Amino acid sequence: MSNKIYPIGIQNFESLRKDGYFYVDKTALIYRMVKTGRYYFLSRPRRFGKSLLISTLEAYFQGKKELFENLAIEKLEKDWIQYPVLHLDLNARNYENKESLIEELNKYLEIWEKKYNSPYRDRAPEERFYQVIRLAYEQTGQRVVILVDEYDKPLLQAIGNKALQNEYRNTLKPFYGVLKTLDGCIKFAILTGVTKFGKVSVFSDLNNLIDISMDEQYVALCGITEQEIYDNFEEDLQELADKQKMSYEEAAHELKVCYDGYHFVEDSIGIYNPFSLLNTFYKMKFGSYWFETGTPTYLVELLKRSHYNLEQMTHVETSSEVLNSIYGDEEPIPVIFQSGYLTIKSYDEEFELYRLGFPNKEVEEGFVKFLMPYYTRYNKLEAPFEIQKFVREIRAGEIDAFFRRLRSFFADTPYELIRDLELHYQNVLFIVFKLVGFYVKAEYHTSEGRVDLVLQTDKFIYVMEFKLDGTAEEALHQINEKHYALPFEADGRQLFKIGVNFSVETRNIEKWIVE
Repeated sequence: MSNKIYPIGIQNFESLRKDGYFYVDKTALIYRMVKTGRYYFLSRPRRFGKSLLISTLEAYFQGKKELFENLAIEKLEKDWIQYPVLHLDLNARNYENKESLIEELNKYLEIWEKKYNSPYRDRAPEERFYQVIRLAYEQTGQRVVILVDEYDKPLLQAIGNKALQNEYRNTLKPFYGVLKTLDGCIKFAILTGVTKFGKVSVFSDLNNLIDISMDEQYVALCGITEQEIYDNFEEDLQELADKQKMSYEEAAHELKVCYDGYHFVEDSIGIYNPFSLLNTFYKMKFGSYWFETGTPTYLVELLKRSHYNLEQMTHVETSSEVLNSIYGDEEPIPVIFQSGYLTIKSYDEEFELYRLGFPNKEVEEGFVKFLMPYYTRYNKLEAPFEIQKFVREIRAGEIDAFFRRLRSFFADTPYELIRDLELHYQNVLFIVFKLVGFYVKAEYHTSEGRVDLVLQTDKFIYVMEFKLDGTAEEALHQINEKHYALPFEADGRQLFKIGVNFSVETRNIEKWIVE
């Protein structure tokens, strides 16, 4: 049995090291970053270790050599100089208005002003910040280190409220702009967050920031690689396999399917979600640990406000300009990618296009489950039971029961919420069939308002064609005319061909025919 103490939720490097928690050594990368640049920006999904990275940098710049015993940086660093460190963490507050952001900035400014005896407390936040940096440099004789964690928390909470976002930007832009005006007083600075969508207006004065979010040499700075699992968790993986009655190879494969697959740059190694990985080893069972901590509703608000076709998320093609977009409050894909719900699957070098998709099973299943209450009449407690009933009906060949249940997913949808009825119809079908597909084999594609679907169980094969304001007879005729069922006709399982029509007038399934 492993004797590791897993650092789940531990974001303070000093307490992690002093209390004996296990640490996957990232200090060689940290040393490289510190020695090869001064100003950095890093975007990573939540729960990926950004706060621990910031805390590790803080301990390093405070010269706490004893905390780095037996880590790579212990041999690399020779000087261990103590620098003044200003650590600003914007993650620990709910931002409801401009005053809440000012209050949070004041909290940190007051601590720093007291430490460095600043007499400039009656000025604007950016002026106070300027004076604190200057005084810290003058009083210690060492240039200042500035660490900003979750710079975008206020901006994310204000998605959908442009007036409030502008107020936050107008406050943060001059505040962060101080970093450029005091270049001679600053040793090192890094800002981390989930997204880059405020970059133009918030960081427009900070054109000296090195963005390492899609830099191959730093892909493993946050998160865990497959090699790090084998180097650090081999005993844990064997114990997991034994607990789950799997072979070592089967457990390793399931870990990969569930939690690997994050690619922050093309043709790079995959990164495992560290939060889910550590929880799996701690509990010795697989689970959707990342999603259990909560998925931000701003993602759904973006998708619905932009009238996004959800099926497109399974095969997005886009450019680096979009992935690095600073307009995420208007276009959902950059924010969904930067938030970790989509990742790079492949790269077309000739046309410089990225293909995106869900990184792994945990994200795909969790995200689609999360969407369901926002697009159907069922809340998050009812939804899993409805999907369970769908799957049972499909496995039992109960086609009429299946379609009666599917009808209920469209019932009572407020008309004012459906500006584009066809898109709403497509999105509900995508969610239902995607969730059903986690339990039975599902293949489908959509184009021009049409959904073709094949569901396969151990006993049955269903070939379905959906029409919008056509007829069920036309849909069934299309299955036969275009030979959709031909690949399955030699199969020993019972084959059903099903034509379905969706009515704009009733905003629901009007009729289905089974052959």
